[in-house]
Amino acid sequence: MNAIPFAAPSKTSVDTSAALGKEERLLASLRGTSSLLVALSGGADSAYLAWAAQKALGESALAVTALSASFSRYDREQVEWFVHWCDLRHEFIPTRELENPLYVKNNADRCYYCKDELFDRMEEVARERNFSSIAYGINADDTRDFRPGHRAAHEHRVLAPLLEAELHKEEIRMLSRRAGLPTWDRPASACLSSRIPYGTPVTPELLGKVEGAEAALRELGFRQFRVRAHGELARIELARGELSRGFETAVAQQIVASLKAAGFSFVTLDLEGYRQGSLNSLLALK
Repeated sequence: MNAIPFAAPSKTSVDTSAALGKEERLLASLRGTSSLLVALSGGADSAYLAWAAQKALGESALAVTALSASFSRYDREQVEWFVHWCDLRHEFIPTRELENPLYVKNNADRCYYCKDELFDRMEEVARERNFSSIAYGINADDTRDFRPGHRAAHEHRVLAPLLEAELHKEEIRMLSRRAGLPTWDRPASACLSSRIPYGTPVTPELLGKVEGAEAALRELGFRQFRVRAHGELARIELARGELSRGFETAVAQQIVASLKAAGFSFVTLDLEGYRQGSLNSLLALK
């Protein structure tokens, strides 16, 4: 299993004292719950929250990760690696969002049905195991983006401890690094369905195609990227710092060969590079 890749430490304008104060408020808030289930996707935010919950509650905290076709094998391996490294109480739970026609239809509210399914499953675990509360890792920056999954969290009365503590992404990364968490600099990640334009049905076959393409890019040494699936066309978004390498003739040839082997007929590099939630820009055109 490959460990989470590390990047060189970057300069940040985070106010350490203020961030530490927020962390204390977070831990105090978590101690105010008798027991807690935490949704762990493996990204920096959910990993930090799972760590903080166990620090505050010990055996009364349990991290859970949803398994479905939209969660890549690579992300599952990263979760397993983190849980083992952190000695975290954790379980995988199956989710069935792909059985919901409204999720498969892939309208702009797809994430709502994903989170609704996740929280339904977590509520089942909470009832069976007598956990008093459920939490997930939304932070203070996430409210600026289009994220219909937040509505599901509100409806299920899911706690948002990082948001309540007013913790921002860069503060979470800094605090994670300070705590020694290997996820402190993990690139942003999202489910595989986020690579499929709205209106294109989400199927296990298409998700597998995207997963194979992204695995190929990872094997070529790229770190922050997305493969957006536009029919037979794979549109690759690479981080700005990696974009020039993608245009090197030998590397470009490897990319094309690998993505065609994954099932795409055409391969293109997006000149704007990687940007989170780029497909949301199409919503303004609908």
